[in-house]
Amino acid sequence: HVQLVESGGGLVQPGESLRLSCAGFGRTFGIVVVAWYRQALGKQRELVAAISKFGNTNYTDSAKGRFTISLNNAKDTVVLQMNSLKPEDTAVYYCNSADHEGRNYWGQGTQVTVSS
Repeated sequence: HVQLVESGGGLVQPGESLRLSCAGFGRTFGIVVVAWYRQALGKQRELVAAISKFGNTNYTDSAKGRFTISLNNAKDTVVLQMNSLKPEDTAVYYCNSADHEGRNYWGQGTQVTVSS
């Protein structure tokens, strides 16, 4: 079993930055990909960025050029650096991981609010 704990959300103004962290606990050695999803009020959950255990990354179009996902294997942590935040980035951000047997794990979510 894997437990994911997110941190780093908060309230910022447009144009500012936030750094989200996802720490993994438990049987993390089998994880092959970690992703950040977000869900805005009244909308479906959507993929924001993903990174494989080998460091390959993938971003949704709205995140490209503004967000960076990175992996710290030694600390079992994945970081999402979000720059130039916009009001439309407001959502609950969730960390997700998938292991080599296809099992998915979710964190509890962290609120990001971008407002002036």
